[in-house]
Parts: sequence; structure tokens; C-alpha cells
Amino acid sequence: MSHNNVPGMEASAVSVLKRAVELDNSSRFQEAIVCYQEGIQLLLDVMKVLKDESKKAHYREKIKGYMERAEQIKSHLVREKGEGKYHEQIKIAENATGFSYETLFKPYISEVLTEVWVEDPYIRHTHQLYNFLRFCEMLLKAPCKVKTIHLLTSSDDEGNLSQQTSALTEIKQSLQTHGVTLDIQFSSTIHDREIRFDNGWIVKIGRGLDYYKKPKSRFAVGYCDYDLRQCQETTVDVFHTKHTKTS
Repeated sequence: MSHNNVPGMEASAVSVLKRAVELDNSSRFQEAIVCYQEGIQLLLDVMKVLKDESKKAHYREKIKGYMERAEQIKSHLVREKGEGKYHEQIKIAENATGFSYETLFKPYISEVLTEVWVEDPYIRHTHQLYNFLRFCEMLLKAPCKVKTIHLLTSSDDEGNLSQQTSALTEIKQSLQTHGVTLDIQFSSTIHDREIRFDNGWIVKIGRGLDYYKKPKSRFAVGYCDYDLRQCQETTVDVFHTKHTKTS
């Protein structure tokens, strides 16, 4: 780690911690914790290569403050989860960016996560099937040990049933080679959209997984990187429950 890179590392740490404070002020506590932890780690890395003692002392003080705040939030969350009162709301604005599945779900994925339930009536058209595949890919890359993904969706009654069936079969076979079982069920009455993790988190997105706008073209920014893709306006509600296993 070169000393020349210190300004860049400092800037990263400052921007991540600034984001943590913004999330904290918006009561998006679970997300704030993730940012506090990342920012604190970045500052610790900066301190390892800093020569200036007064700057080190300044950062030590800052880290202490951020750590205390992160601990306070953790205690608050533990209490709320214990009382079954946890509820966090994220509003995604029209044309907002920065909401890839990785970014949105990261705060709720932990090492103990092994089973996921996705209820979304609209995993039918090509782009929706790709959204579901991207969601599965995100879980495979995340720091968890997902073994089973349950999908409950509705059959495509617009003549694309064979495409929906074959695509889901291909996703199922592909996931199997990665040691993950995909259990697919169809319901004609499903309406609600929710994603449940067996570590207690329930995420309800107004538009389900299909909250991205179509890119302007196949070679437009945001076509490949979903953090750069514009979103449609929607609301994400996050709950926590201790009774998570469904029969």
C-alpha cells in the first residue's frame, strides 16, 4: 500500500462515512451500519500508512465516535427486532440510480442465510427472467451460503408460457451446478411481491424485482451495470421477524 494513495483512501473513507451519517439521519439504520463498518475499516487502513501524528489522533477520535454510534444503532436494532417492531422504508425516486440488487440487499444478507423465498407474479418476460437470474447471481456472490431459492410466480398467459418455462428450467439447472436448488411454484392468485430471507429479513418492493427502466439503447450506460441504471419510482419496505421458516 503506497503512501501516495493516502489522499484517495481518505476521500473514500470520508464519502462512505458521510453516506453512513445520511442513512443514519434518515432512520435507515441497517444500511447505515454497513456504511459505518466499511468507513471505519477504510479509516483504519489510512491510519496504518499515515505519518502525521496529529492527523492520526484526529482519526482515532473520529473512529471512536463512529464506533460508538454504530454500537448504539446495533443495540437499538436488536431491541426492535426482539420486540417485532422493526420496519425500515426506502423510497426509490423516479430516475434514481444506485439501486442494483447487490446494493439494495447487501445490508440484509448475512453468513447464516441459507434459504430465500421470492414471491413475484411477474417473472415472465425476458427482462423479468433476467432480473430474477441477476438476483440469483447476486446471492451466489454474496457472503452467505444459500442452498435453496423458492420462486412463487404466475404462469404467463400471454402465449409466452413455453419461453417462461424453458428459461426457468435453464436457471434451475444452472443453479444446480452451483449447489443451489431452485424450487418453482406457480399461482394464479398471487398478487403481493415479497422476498424473505431465513435470517429474519422480509423485503417488500412495490414493483417487485422489476423496478428498472429500460436503457435508452443496448450500448447506453446502465445496460451492464445496474447501479447505473435508472429506476422507476417505488417503495421498499423492510421488516424483521423471528418466525422465518415457512413450512
